[in-house]
Amino acid sequence: MLKQGSVLDRYFKVTERGSNLSREVRGGFATFFAMSYIVVLNPLILSGADSNGTTLGFTAVAAVTALVAGVLTILMGAWGRHPFALATGLGVNAFVAVTVATNPGLSWPDMMGLVVISGVTMLILVLTGFRTAVFKAVPDGLKTAIVVGIGLFIALIGLVNAGFVRRIPDAAGTTVPVGLGFDGKLLGWPTAVFVFGLALTIALVVRKVKGAILIGIITSTVIAVILEMTLHIGPSVQKDKPFNPQGWSLVAPQFTDWAAPDLSLIGKANPFGAFGHLGFVAATLLAFVILLSIFFDAMGTMVGLANEAGTVDKHGNIPDVDRVLQVDALGAILGGGASVSSNQIYVEAGAGIGEGARTGVASIVTGLLFLVAMFFTPLINLVPFEAVAPALVVVGFMMVSQVGRIDWQDWGIAIPAFLTFTLMPFTYSIANGLGAGFIAYVLIRTVQGRVRDIHPLMWAVAAAFLLFFSVGTIEAAMGMH
Repeated sequence: MLKQGSVLDRYFKVTERGSNLSREVRGGFATFFAMSYIVVLNPLILSGADSNGTTLGFTAVAAVTALVAGVLTILMGAWGRHPFALATGLGVNAFVAVTVATNPGLSWPDMMGLVVISGVTMLILVLTGFRTAVFKAVPDGLKTAIVVGIGLFIALIGLVNAGFVRRIPDAAGTTVPVGLGFDGKLLGWPTAVFVFGLALTIALVVRKVKGAILIGIITSTVIAVILEMTLHIGPSVQKDKPFNPQGWSLVAPQFTDWAAPDLSLIGKANPFGAFGHLGFVAATLLAFVILLSIFFDAMGTMVGLANEAGTVDKHGNIPDVDRVLQVDALGAILGGGASVSSNQIYVEAGAGIGEGARTGVASIVTGLLFLVAMFFTPLINLVPFEAVAPALVVVGFMMVSQVGRIDWQDWGIAIPAFLTFTLMPFTYSIANGLGAGFIAYVLIRTVQGRVRDIHPLMWAVAAAFLLFFSVGTIEAAMGMH
């Protein structure tokens, strides 16, 4: 199929990027396992009722989440030709859910319509070359900081997903936002599965074993399934039951009954409904927040993953970047149009890159697995967070190792870089880290008297982020809270 020198080999640049079919397939599987949780998590996040008392429905959201992720990821592989996978973005879907819950005049179709508008706007920015120009305007030091920040972010996601690190409830009155395990202690078999998986994956990676990350995921999953079958541990959170600190983080590994996919949500979005209910200014402000989030989240993730994969050229540019950004913009349009929120490039694709994926072939494999999962949800429910989290921690290390490329003697780069890679994990948002770094870069270079070093687009981006960070104050002034 991908014989060296064949048309497909040249098109996907498999040999050129030092890869082969087996590595791409392994990488595709690793990425799927690392991000398949979204098919279960997205319906939970979008489970609330809107102002009309209407809910989207768990099974429908799960099926369409898998469908849209599969289609877009295959498109990314075939058109974008990079090992990037897409699915519903966690930041945007949470924002959408909270906005619907706190605005009595909004319905789900109205809110998803704003996501579609943001996606269309993004596509226009891509087609006009603006988004690519912004990417090229970012200094190399900040691009490296983005890679480091995403490495820290992806490692924190792994630690939190595994229950190794947990958020301390605000009611405790503590100033420390997170802690070790539950009440400062590591509890339960699920955590033991994560620790074992992490030790195994590290050992295999250090020994340079082929398929190390995938072997770690599969081995941990097998152990998790055996433990659940024999001990009946159950998930940590269940409806109408108290929190179980020794349970699985979200998915208790088990086989579930087959059910035909419910695709009824497709085409239900109402692009202009929010303007009628909220007014032009308020609706536009919401659309702007969504646009800015997906604009920079994707850019940051793309830079981080491409650098880790080694697919950037000597000038720091990503091949076929326009194609990648076009598919990403379609992610918001299709995700909103299907009522599952904006789809975007996932940092968890780093698991596949860590496994050796370098081309779009891996993305096609991941996308096909999502389409299969739409019909066979037992595959999704079989792999717990704790089995995948070790891969994210190890990949996080690989990405953070690039921190030495930052010029720490130049404070005009060093301080913005520091803010970028610390705020990404601390605020659980790639866009927040980028915003702080970009604003700091413009400010410090101005103070240093080096205004000429600032690309004109960086001024525009910094101004946009100032507005982004001021949205809460603006909404309060407008009486939207």
